[in-house]
Amino acid sequence: MNNLRNYYEILGVPRNASSDEIKRAFRRLARRYHPDVNPGDKVAEEKFKDINEAYEILSDDGRRSQYDQFSRAVNNKYTRPGFNRTQNRNKRNDFSQFANIGSVNPFGDKNRQSSQQTQSRTRTGSYDDYRAGTTKTTKVATPKSPSKRDVEARLTLPLEKAYRGGRERIRLEDGRSLEVEMPPHMVDGQRIRLRNQGINGGDLYLKITVARHPFFDIQGADIYCQLPLSPTEAILGGSIEIPTIDGLVKMTVPNGVKAGQRLRLANKGYPRSSGNRGDQFVEVQIVLPAEITPEEKALYEKLREVESFNPRKDIYQYS
Repeated sequence: MNNLRNYYEILGVPRNASSDEIKRAFRRLARRYHPDVNPGDKVAEEKFKDINEAYEILSDDGRRSQYDQFSRAVNNKYTRPGFNRTQNRNKRNDFSQFANIGSVNPFGDKNRQSSQQTQSRTRTGSYDDYRAGTTKTTKVATPKSPSKRDVEARLTLPLEKAYRGGRERIRLEDGRSLEVEMPPHMVDGQRIRLRNQGINGGDLYLKITVARHPFFDIQGADIYCQLPLSPTEAILGGSIEIPTIDGLVKMTVPNGVKAGQRLRLANKGYPRSSGNRGDQFVEVQIVLPAEITPEEKALYEKLREVESFNPRKDIYQYS
């Protein structure tokens, strides 16, 4: 019985598929059946093993060529004119022994292949090379070690995570999931090297993107933000709590501060590579209340009666 595994069928590609088509099919299936995506699913786990086994053979030109020759020999054996499976089942030169080693392709399991080589040296040749009553010794080619390859992946982080660093789980295109320790003070566009996490022991390079923050605007090492103040706070000034990337800090707002005026918090910006930090610049916004209470309205009316400030004094000269 011919139990040769069809690696092309496992990956869902035709026999004349290009290397790129095989790679794309492998990545698609690996993401679908990866154990991290299907925890506890034994069927998916076995499928994932089959996919990896098929890709290991078909991604290597030498092993793929050897596999193709092997499969053609098996197909020719069972489809040649006059072949009678019943009559030939017990013959010593039945090529099905070669095609049915452990019910799998010997290319896919080195340990299984080596254990079966002791059974018969005639199983290492093609059907046409074998003659009844003779033996054939064939040198088994040692598979080439896959070459190392560096890969790059993109990782988007919130500003707080980029600033503090810490553990982060990332998922790669080939289906792998990694948990890595990220350094602090990462900046937009930075590349981080992870040794031996690429393809076949190569390196993995993470390109960092720092997501836009709803309150802070990073420009170099300086941080910009806007601070809403009530009219009373702007007139009287005082101590105001304001967010920074280190948390809330108290800042003294001078009395009579104007809308659009910038206040500076020294050394509260983003850390530079030299170790020192930039500044945080706070732009004042004066915000009027949408609604006021009757008590507040009474106070505003009383204030209007006694206030001496007239913001339109300078424009009367044009009338």
